[in-house]
Amino acid sequence: MSVMNRAFFWDKIAKRYSKQPIANEAAYQKKLEITREYLRTDMEVLEFGCGTGATAIAHAPYVKHIQAIDISSEMIEIAKGKADAKNVNNVTFKSLDFDEFSVPDQTLDAVLGLSILHLLDNKEEVIAKVYKMLKPDGIFVISSICLGDTMKFFKPIAPIGKLFGLTLTFFTMKELQDSMTRAGFEINHHWHPEEGEAVFIVAKKTLLR
Repeated sequence: MSVMNRAFFWDKIAKRYSKQPIANEAAYQKKLEITREYLRTDMEVLEFGCGTGATAIAHAPYVKHIQAIDISSEMIEIAKGKADAKNVNNVTFKSLDFDEFSVPDQTLDAVLGLSILHLLDNKEEVIAKVYKMLKPDGIFVISSICLGDTMKFFKPIAPIGKLFGLTLTFFTMKELQDSMTRAGFEINHHWHPEEGEAVFIVAKKTLLR
């Protein structure tokens, strides 16, 4: 699916998406809390698939700088407005597909990919790219629905979503963990609030690869 098609889908729903309440506020707050245990004020961070910027803005006081990217320009405009309203000046929001994002190897201290991996059709490539971007002992924070565990019945009709710009990728929790370890990550934290919800993983780039 082209980047343009995917961007169009998320641009169309951006305003409505920004007004939706968080489905599980308690779980979201716990994920923020866990993530902050790994953050430091000298860190350079990337969040890809940042949506309307709430998480990047929430973490901004705990790090040096965050690059926050999303394929949807409409989402990014909303995120910029939120940051301006809160006087957050250490987050750089940019409309960009992750495949187009580039930094030198071993540049970043942390990468956040939240509610995004199941919306991409190249999960393995994305994980490998994140590994290269991270410094030794850098962390990759993931929150992802594992559709292979929760919505197998939906898989046969998922291709219809692609016609409208929505990609859904089916993998199980075990398959996600296996993908991480194959890429060279060590799982430091694994939390699954309850059945049907996203799994939350904090993984560290191992020194030996």
